[in-house]
Amino acid sequence: MVDISTTYLGLKLRSPLVVGAAAPLAEDIDNIKRIEDVGASAVVLHSLFEEQLLEERYALYHHLTHGTESYPEAISYFPKQEIFNVGSEAYLNHIRRAKEMVDIPIIASLNSSTVGSWGDYARKVEQAGADGLELNIYYVPTDISMTGEQVEQTYIDIVRTVTSTVNLPVAVKLSPFFSNMANMAKRLSDAGASGLVLFNRFYQPDINLETLEVEPNLLLSTSREMRLPMRWIAILYGTIPVDFAATSGIRTAHDVIKMMMVGANVTMLVSVLLSHGIEQLRKIEKDIVEWLEVKEYDSIAQLQGSLSQINCPNPSVFERVQYLKALQTYQPHWGLVHSQ
Repeated sequence: MVDISTTYLGLKLRSPLVVGAAAPLAEDIDNIKRIEDVGASAVVLHSLFEEQLLEERYALYHHLTHGTESYPEAISYFPKQEIFNVGSEAYLNHIRRAKEMVDIPIIASLNSSTVGSWGDYARKVEQAGADGLELNIYYVPTDISMTGEQVEQTYIDIVRTVTSTVNLPVAVKLSPFFSNMANMAKRLSDAGASGLVLFNRFYQPDINLETLEVEPNLLLSTSREMRLPMRWIAILYGTIPVDFAATSGIRTAHDVIKMMMVGANVTMLVSVLLSHGIEQLRKIEKDIVEWLEVKEYDSIAQLQGSLSQINCPNPSVFERVQYLKALQTYQPHWGLVHSQ
């Protein structure tokens, strides 16, 4: 039997198939049990947002200082509590209940954009029994006076604050929008990150031409989107001492295998489960095993990193020269008109 086990954040996992944090599937305890039953090796819980903690603190401050020279209207700047699925204490209880119900690792997720007091809450997450912590730094800088260096330092400060206060392995989920992604990855590793989750998808708003309003527009990922994280995992593999989780556009067994080949430890599945249901995990695992058997691999570990940049017969395929070749080989479907 082919061995498809892997390791991630120091955790021994039965397969590289992990349910990612963006999936609302893990908001229900019974679903987490179903996710385990169909073969997921771990679950990253839905995120607790920084805004939730801030709103709770402002609300508490308002009630404690009611009638004094406080500014309760400040609470209105934050999203209403009802748009969130759980509060901070409920999130901790969710972790405890999940740990009681399933044997697979439970990874908590905190969604932040500032340093705040994440160290304190991360400690509570650890005490609740989480096996790991994913920091989802969802940050769109819009201050024209803020430099790129200041933006990057915000990420480093958040990671260092959390990793210095907990013994949990911490993974950082980040965007690809840095002037030097390789340097940023190293700095995050130096700040204490045990893993990098590549990459976050920024959900872009749309305009409703009927109501003339800006509104959210959620589009599920496609397999085409996996090429960006695949390229960067290939480049970074073997250069820094972290694990890699691949996310965005992973929908088939072939997608999982490709990510493992460039050096991923695990793959995060979200959109495919929302589209086809939790049972799709069984099919993906079955297809992975069949492919490995046909190619005569004894384990999935044998192929991990085999086509990363440091192991690839032609390392330049991940860099600029490949861009030039791609342009030269593409032919539009309508053909080209050549002058005589």
